[in-house]
Amino acid sequence: PRSEQAYLRQSCLHLALRLPPLTQRAPPPRETRHTTSIMAANISAEVPTTMDPKLDREPPIEIPDDFGYSVESLLIPSHYNGMVESVMIPHGLIIDRIERLARKIRTDYDGVTVHLLCVLKGGSAFFQDIVEALRAIHRLGNQSYIPFTFDFIRVKSYAGTQSTGNVQITGIDMSTLAGKHCLLVEDIIDSGKTMSVLVPHIQQTAGVASVKVASLLEKRTPKSVGFKADYCGFTIPDKFIVGYCMDYNEAFRDMGHICVISEDGIKEYAEEGGDEV
Repeated sequence: PRSEQAYLRQSCLHLALRLPPLTQRAPPPRETRHTTSIMAANISAEVPTTMDPKLDREPPIEIPDDFGYSVESLLIPSHYNGMVESVMIPHGLIIDRIERLARKIRTDYDGVTVHLLCVLKGGSAFFQDIVEALRAIHRLGNQSYIPFTFDFIRVKSYAGTQSTGNVQITGIDMSTLAGKHCLLVEDIIDSGKTMSVLVPHIQQTAGVASVKVASLLEKRTPKSVGFKADYCGFTIPDKFIVGYCMDYNEAFRDMGHICVISEDGIKEYAEEGGDEV
């Protein structure tokens, strides 16, 4: 069998030649008034099952530390000229990988209604494309049950730029999740601190039938607490990435590729008096 690196090179080359046009994302729904704050100290010391190695997890594609496409080779919006260093993952490869993940999710949840929880804002592009892939699968099926439902939530740290494990959840009444098979849809797992608190909180307080995590990206970083998603598209080096709805001070969300931001990009969109990257 081909190595992951060989698969990546061939897939990128093939898909870069047929990248789909960028599409405008629909704005996320307005938040509800429901808010839940979680302190790490209030969570049981028991390690959630999602942090254990996944024996049945399909291996993600590993992006090498020094890998990247020249910005001259692919389409970058003109207003970001000079603002990105390289293209890490072309849009076409993202979509192909998401379709593969959608098939795996549908197989694992066969006969069960899975309740998708989109983590806004960064996870909205991944969520939209994985829902579209699931719909394509279901259109040709003959299931007699509702294959999936969904909600939108916001999960964010409230300790400045450092992820301490203290998170705030808004946008949903947690009691509505009782008895459901929940799948959190996230854009990227960086240190994993937020998910390592959120997952056991949902397990212990919402009365769910199950909870798993689908993340498009996992970052290889010394800051990691060891959290691994149940479904993962790519593992990436410890670089600051933007695009595909991932932002730097709200910029770059409209870019279809996942790119490494440049020093000029950081300076251009830095907030006055804000933290340095």
